[in-house]
Amino acid sequence: MLQETGARVHVIANQKGGVGKTTTTLNLGAVVADVLKNSKDGLQHVFIDTPGSLQDENLLLEALKYAHDVIVPMPPEGLAFDPTARTIAKVIEPTGLPYKVVINNWDPRDGTADLVDTQEYIDAQGWPRAETVIRRYKVHTRASVEGKVVTQYAKNRVAMEAREDFFRLALEMGYGGRA
Repeated sequence: MLQETGARVHVIANQKGGVGKTTTTLNLGAVVADVLKNSKDGLQHVFIDTPGSLQDENLLLEALKYAHDVIVPMPPEGLAFDPTARTIAKVIEPTGLPYKVVINNWDPRDGTADLVDTQEYIDAQGWPRAETVIRRYKVHTRASVEGKVVTQYAKNRVAMEAREDFFRLALEMGYGGRA
């Protein structure tokens, strides 16, 4: 049935838990829906969140059967490197699907060392990397508890910057327009 809609299916995947898959899924979906809300083309994009464990690999493989592309969120933390590499090598690359690694949950207050190390690691692996970096904001944590997405955040500077990250990623990925 999903194939019959003509919608593009985007799977957000990393078999490491806590990398921001759900936050990315919800907020990308929200900004794309916001951009396309006046479109007469019907359902255009579907975002699928996947489990963060090797135990549920069959669920991830099932989602990938319908995917047009894959987004792999990866925080700038050394503990995320190996699980991300396993996810890409063992699950995503064998499908032949296009994918991009998105550095997620980077806190600018920590400086750029971890960000640069992560960018260099991704590039050294030869993985396609999104230019957009999703910054860590407390507003994302609060919003999830309140059942809100970035398009519903209060109107203030931090919320606008948090929204901007997801709008820029959507544009970069070609979801609803081109950068």
